[in-house]
Amino acid sequence: MKESPTYRIAPGADISEDATIGDGSAIWHLAQVREGVHMGRDCVVGRGAYIGSGVQMGNGCKIQNYALVYEPAKLADGVFVGPAAVFTNDHFPRAVNPDLSPKFASDWEPVGVTCQEGASIGARAVCVAPVTIGAWAMVAAGATVVKDVPPHALVAGVPAKRIAWVGRSGEKLLPASDGTDAWVCPTTGEWYIPDETSGGLQLASAPVIDAPRPAPLGDDTDEDDERAG
Repeated sequence: MKESPTYRIAPGADISEDATIGDGSAIWHLAQVREGVHMGRDCVVGRGAYIGSGVQMGNGCKIQNYALVYEPAKLADGVFVGPAAVFTNDHFPRAVNPDLSPKFASDWEPVGVTCQEGASIGARAVCVAPVTIGAWAMVAAGATVVKDVPPHALVAGVPAKRIAWVGRSGEKLLPASDGTDAWVCPTTGEWYIPDETSGGLQLASAPVIDAPRPAPLGDDTDEDDERAG
């Protein structure tokens, strides 16, 4: 007897028989998951979202309504893709060749967006392949990403530029009060130090209890915060 799937597929979703869906995942109405997709455990794919052929998704990913994730994108564990966000896959998009003949799959080379662990992509953001969004980085709503985003960076704008650093909780990091180049999460107390390899930040190995506390904010500090949304 054929076993029942251990994931949920809502009516109207289009799931290829060649896709692999992990336990506990949920795929909602009108979403399309193409052939060769590998989706990990406990993922959520929202209404009308598109997951292209061969896309790789880790555990606990969340793809919001009408997001378009074109192949060959790779998403690590815990990646969030906001509503109507787009991952492109073509260096030089054209419908036809120079002689106006139709382009076929063999006429272009797909390039993908890579999202590392815990990264978040805001609503209606566009990631122009090939780019890598670093671990726990955050792309603000409506941003256009045209170059790699380092780990823990918060980027916004068109083209996207770094405007702050964020921790694993998503909160904006504050400078440590000890005068070093460390950064501190105001909610968790975790502290972060520069990572020369990636150009971003990394979680410090020291216990949280030993973390330098955030520096006090000045009166002229801008409280506005652009979120992934």
